[in-house]
Parts: sequence; structure tokens; C-alpha cells
Amino acid sequence: MNKGAHSSFQYVLPPLFFIIFLFFGRYHISPQDLIHATQQDAAWILFYKVRLPRVLIAMFVGAALSAAGVALQGISRNPLVGPEILGVSSGAGFGAACAILFLGNNMLSIQLTSFLFGLLAVMISYSVSKSLREYGSSTLTLILAGISISAVFSALISILKYVADPYDDLPQIVYWLMGSFAAVTWHNAFNTLPGLIIGIFLLLLLRWRINILSLGQEEARALGINYERNRILLISAATLATAAAVSISGIISWVGLIVPHITRKLVGPDHALLMPASLSLGAVFMAGCDTIARTLYTFEIPIGIITSLVGAPLFIIMLKKGGRRIW
Repeated sequence: MNKGAHSSFQYVLPPLFFIIFLFFGRYHISPQDLIHATQQDAAWILFYKVRLPRVLIAMFVGAALSAAGVALQGISRNPLVGPEILGVSSGAGFGAACAILFLGNNMLSIQLTSFLFGLLAVMISYSVSKSLREYGSSTLTLILAGISISAVFSALISILKYVADPYDDLPQIVYWLMGSFAAVTWHNAFNTLPGLIIGIFLLLLLRWRINILSLGQEEARALGINYERNRILLISAATLATAAAVSISGIISWVGLIVPHITRKLVGPDHALLMPASLSLGAVFMAGCDTIARTLYTFEIPIGIITSLVGAPLFIIMLKKGGRRIW
């Protein structure tokens, strides 16, 4: 894909599909309906208070997870690494489950606790990896530590599910862990957007360094780059973006893994191009999956189910076609 085509892909795709998804759903809304609608009409309420914040947040969450996936795959030099690998998702899931059980089950408490526990999980993973540095490379120990911490928080979530009220709290915990944008309002959207925007902005700002960090620690130092400091900055930005995303949508898998792979096939491995292109494709992919989730049946399907059903087959197809060339 040439540079001009890449620019069009990057800037035109999200706004175009943002408008399409706003008018697409089980309840049909046309531009004419909005022109003549008042604030008391169902069309106005559905469009401005339900669909507009929902599609906006879905796109930001998709962009954040995709950008985090690009960064983590780049600095780890491992194409199978995603935002979940460092324990962010399981930590945030545990925080949300605690809020549902012990803090009155309001959206603000769920957002705050899931965000804090997501950050805490990564901090623990990073501390554990530093203590294991003598047994292997820093990247390998960080991945192994993240998998271990993720397993611990998953076990803690299972304990909370076991003791939760099966008729009230348990269904809400399970539904949140499968991911959903059903509870998105302008209020909790504004609470989450700063974390999403800051995380995405930092990843975009540092994307030039990922090319150097992906060469390895010795090569980066030879080029005058502080490897450890830049790695910490990128991991922190990816964690911030992922934790903010999980705090409002729940755990949504496969987006941060599959979207970077698809985008890499389109624009190549240069992270200066790969990062913004992944942001665009991730935003459209997430909003598209959410549109399917809220439109396919009369009841809403958790979006984590949709992304898994779409992402896993796509990943298998890419493996079969690309083989070793996938990275």
C-alpha cells in the first residue's frame, strides 16, 4: 500500500464508518428523522443519548486496544502478545467484580476500581519480572510474569463469582467479563475518555521508538536509545490505554492481537505507519462488532463473544496463508 493510500485509509475510514454505525441498528433512524425531532422524541433520545456516546466509546476502545497490541508486540518482538498478556484485563476484571459485590454496583465505582486494579496488575508483573531478570531476557520474564499474575487474578475472580449472589450479582459479573457497551452514557464516557486519549496519544508519540526497540536491547543502546526507559514508557502507555478501555467496556479479547496482524499485512512492519493505521482499523473493527452485537437479535450479545467469533477464525486464516511471514 503506497503512502497516499495509507493516508486515505487512516483518516477517512473511521469518520465514514462512525456516521454509518450511528444510523444502523434495529431501530431505524434517518437524517430526516433527526431534522424534525425534538428532545422528547424517541429518535432524538436514541441517537444523541444512546448511539452517539456508544459508537464513540466503542471506536476509542478499539483504537486503544489495537494501539496497545502494536506496542507490546513490537517491544517484545512476539506477534502472539496482546494487551491481556500483562494481566491488565484480569486485574481490571477483578476490580470490577469487587465493585459489583462490595461498592454498590454503580458505574463510577466499577470504572475506578477496574482501572486501578488493571494498573496494579501490570505493576506487580513488572516487579516480578525484574526479580527474575537473572533467569532470562527482560522481555521473556515480563511475559511469563504477566501470564502468572493474570492467572492469579483470574482465580480471584472465580472466588468472587463463587460467593456472589447467583440471582443478582453473579449475572452482572459474568456479563461484564464478556464485554459490553450497553451501559455507556455521556457521563461515564467523559470519565473514561481522558485515560483513553492520553494512552493513545503517548503510543502515537513513541511509535518511532518501537522500530528501534524491536531490534533488541544491544542494538537500541548502540543507536543511543535508553532501552529500559523507553520500554517502561511504552508499557505504561499501553497499560493506561488498556485499563481505561476495560474499565468501561469489560474484557474484550482478540482485538489487540488480530488487528495489528491485519494492519501489518496492509501497511508493513514500520511502526510509524503501523500504529496510526491500527488505530483506524481497530476503531472500525470494534464499532462494527458492537453494531452486530446490538443488532443481530432482539437481545444484546456481549461483544466479547462477537470479537472472539470473528477474531479467532481470521487469525487461523492468516496463520495458514502467512506461515512464518506473519511477523
